[in-house]
Amino acid sequence: MDSKQIARQVLHDYGETYAREAGIRLRDTPAPLYQLLVLCVLFAAPIRAETALAAARELFAAGLRTPRAMADSGWQDRVDALGRAHYRRYDESTATALGNGAKLVLERWHGDLRALREQADGDVGRLRELLQEVPRIGPTAADIFCREAQAVWPELRPFFDARARKTASGLGLPRTPEALADLVRPRDLARLADGLVRVGREGPSGAAARYPIAPKPVGGHAGERAGPGPGGNG
Repeated sequence: MDSKQIARQVLHDYGETYAREAGIRLRDTPAPLYQLLVLCVLFAAPIRAETALAAARELFAAGLRTPRAMADSGWQDRVDALGRAHYRRYDESTATALGNGAKLVLERWHGDLRALREQADGDVGRLRELLQEVPRIGPTAADIFCREAQAVWPELRPFFDARARKTASGLGLPRTPEALADLVRPRDLARLADGLVRVGREGPSGAAARYPIAPKPVGGHAGERAGPGPGGNG
């Protein structure tokens, strides 16, 4: 099985982005871009990816899909939505971070993260810095945002963060973003990046069972399977 075949298999097995799994129909418009930011805030806590995804769906089902709606919501309403998803231990602090973050997005970028994109002016490093001004968004959460947003912001392509590249190496794939980008169509880059992260979360035994050609362990120790979100802590 050559590299392109392995990449196609990863897309087949794990080719759903985290944004899509959270119910976000990602487009280059204000609401879905903000929803992606919310998802990254939820992933920033050391909590299971499945729990963070469920929390995002609960918040969105409660109507908190825009920074204005989030900023205008009650703190207890946000806590309750997180609680319904069993987002425990971090529900109160995350509810605070979401409220403060929504206010910052409204004040700094008028509720539209495309203004953040314009401020970065094509500089990915600067864009990551700006994202990290949002409460709870650290380097890893900023990477998750970029990994997903490359589907609609072409200047981010190809974006494969450290965790995706580590898994790629373990599967015998190229490790550089540019070489990985040669394996799939541009529109599939976000799917491949997320797919590699999902493979890594299964740990070496799961990856070896699904990809017996893997020449070395993938994704660190097996305990990562139930670890924090698709990039670790932000």
